[in-house]
Amino acid sequence: MTLHIYDSMNRKPEPFVPLTPGKVNMYVCGPTVYGYIHIGNARPVIFFDVARRYLESIGYEVNYIVNFTDVDDKMIRKADEEGITVPK
Repeated sequence: MTLHIYDSMNRKPEPFVPLTPGKVNMYVCGPTVYGYIHIGNARPVIFFDVARRYLESIGYEVNYIVNFTDVDDKMIRKADEEGITVPK
């Protein structure tokens, strides 16, 4: 089975061809943990985990890296609103 990915520039699905045959590298921006989880920050976590599992199931060796942002403007602003420091 060939995986196809929609190419928005060509406006059609194109066969997925990894840079290194049999291997896929994924760097995914994970959630920014500044408050309660919601669908907006849960969706990419779930989507890319499912994509990784699918690629593995069809035989690719996947190097999967997820970035968890633990300090940024949203966290600092939320901490200020609650009168606490970011490490708490």
